[in-house]
Amino acid sequence: MRKDKSMTYDSGARVLVVDDSALTLEVIQRNLSAAGYDVYTAASVNQAIDFLEHDSVDLVITDIKMPKISGLELLKYVKENLKSTEIMIITGYPSVKGAVEAVKDGAEDYLVKPFTDEELLAAVASMLEKQTNRRAAEVKSIPANYNIIGNSKGMQKVYRLIDKASETKVNVLITGESGTGKELVARAIHYNGPERSGPFVPVNCTAIPDTLLESELFGHVKGAFTDARSSRAGFFQIADGGTLFLDEIGDASMSMQGKLLRAIQNKEIFMMGSSRVQKVNIRILTATNMDLQRLVKKGLFREDLYFRLNIIEIPLPPLHERGEDILLLAQLFTEKLSKEMNRPAPRFSDKVLHIFKTYQWQGNVRELENLVQRLVVLADGDLIDVADLPEQMRFTIDRSQGFDRPLIEVEVEYISDVLSSVKGNKTKAAEILGIDRKTLREKLRKANLNPQIG
Repeated sequence: MRKDKSMTYDSGARVLVVDDSALTLEVIQRNLSAAGYDVYTAASVNQAIDFLEHDSVDLVITDIKMPKISGLELLKYVKENLKSTEIMIITGYPSVKGAVEAVKDGAEDYLVKPFTDEELLAAVASMLEKQTNRRAAEVKSIPANYNIIGNSKGMQKVYRLIDKASETKVNVLITGESGTGKELVARAIHYNGPERSGPFVPVNCTAIPDTLLESELFGHVKGAFTDARSSRAGFFQIADGGTLFLDEIGDASMSMQGKLLRAIQNKEIFMMGSSRVQKVNIRILTATNMDLQRLVKKGLFREDLYFRLNIIEIPLPPLHERGEDILLLAQLFTEKLSKEMNRPAPRFSDKVLHIFKTYQWQGNVRELENLVQRLVVLADGDLIDVADLPEQMRFTIDRSQGFDRPLIEVEVEYISDVLSSVKGNKTKAAEILGIDRKTLREKLRKANLNPQIG
């Protein structure tokens, strides 16, 4: 048993190559070592098993036809004893049923001699990616006290910022696309901070009409307006001694922003219909999926309120940038729903796991959870494969149409795509396009697109 020490190993993946041909071992070892793999070799099945009994590898590459003990026996040994190790068969006899039998017995892939260096490296990379995806889907590591799932670099940065924010009572602005888990972060800050014993009051600014928002936030006294038959406390009073979480703060009107600024800055409020000031001891956490700095430059968001809210900013990464977190989340969602349905959890095929990692999740974690729920509910067996996925995830149509199209046609198509991506929300579409809503409405009218959408 020998290991090539002439190269610098970057990938960290450990590969054992088994073949009775010294030349084949040398060629494969040289190519894989040059690619950064940690390579070991064995000239027989017995040597390979001796090594595997005392050490571990990520991948075994073995010839089928060898003296005394066949590579198929090594395949069976690996599958029965080394659950996390992948195995690939190489053979010079592609027509014999041995290769087919090897695949049936659990070999993920096989290479036919002679194969090129590119074919070898591509096959090894593909198998190790599948292994990485499976391992990621099996990991169940949840940071203590956060109830937030993910181990990616982006989320590790989020955890560090939560730690910093939790140590004080300064205002925090949480930014990120819809569905990235902004409220989970707000709850983590609250329940790990000095105000943890107080209430956590979440308020969605888009869910309350602007005409009612002042009353909902600050409360009102009896007779303050029609139908105000009794006095009622607002969210600021309810959150006293704890945390008030204002979600989608970017949607607040300019008038409401001024009232919020006064309340947040002075920590005092006036109930509607009352001239008596009330002091409140609350922490303010806010969240938005908009670029508040851009809104400030456009005069759509108060600069003084922005700086008041943004003492610490915690940006959340979109799901498609979180790598193997996607697979971990998918697995946990699957197990959770399967348990609720009192049925065994189905597993995802390697192709599905690959699609999950490369798909652009417009709705982020929320979209992934909804998809997993659909797949689990509709699953007929114990395997979820590509055919079970929604059509838009199974294939992509090439929409390029050359360079002979007028600019207005390309512009209309792009505006339509942007509107579709934000589900018809003209405010968000205009923000992405870098134009105001009036300009967008005019372009929609000229293009004969539905100007009432969103």
